[in-house]
Amino acid sequence: MSADISSTTTYALNKSGVGTLSSQCADFSESTEADLLRRAKGGDTAAFDEIITRYRQRIFMTAYLIIRNEDDALDLCQEAFLRAWKALRRFDGRQALGAWLRRIVTNAAIDLCRSRRRRPLECLEEMDSPQEGLAARSLAAPAEQPGDALERSELRARIEAAFSELSPDHRAVIVLREIEDLSYEDIARTTGVSTGTVMSRLFHARKKLQHLLADMRHG
Repeated sequence: MSADISSTTTYALNKSGVGTLSSQCADFSESTEADLLRRAKGGDTAAFDEIITRYRQRIFMTAYLIIRNEDDALDLCQEAFLRAWKALRRFDGRQALGAWLRRIVTNAAIDLCRSRRRRPLECLEEMDSPQEGLAARSLAAPAEQPGDALERSELRARIEAAFSELSPDHRAVIVLREIEDLSYEDIARTTGVSTGTVMSRLFHARKKLQHLLADMRHG
């Protein structure tokens, strides 16, 4: 997954005729983020590739948790990094680079959800397919009894189904708050809405999840 994002994005940048290949073989592993940004703003695609390497896993997980489809999440990551490259010279550093990238992919994921108007249980069907997604497999416990595995599978299925019932906006704030542990202010900056709207969306999203999973709390 991670290699696909960086290599495919860099190939797209080079094919489009932007950037320079002068330092394609350079080792930026010890470079600071500020240095990478300076080089990337100057058109160095190798420096930008290092930025992708450092952030691709977090950006992928943000996209996946909202869109609930591995292939779509990979496509969204590539799109997000391409958008970031095109807008890089306008990035003024007033917010952290990671937060800026997360905002781009979050908005792209929400837009995709809205455009497709995905069926509520579509995500669940994907998660239960024979070739389960990377993100889902990464959550599996290392050694468990058959009964435990079945219970975990049923629990995950219930949570996935409930989560898929949320609107794209509500799904996004839950991911950013409960999984990425962002503050209300950071979520507001990421989604482009007011802090009050973030709090309202979280309230209604949690309320709906509690309602959908009420029987599990008393089981």
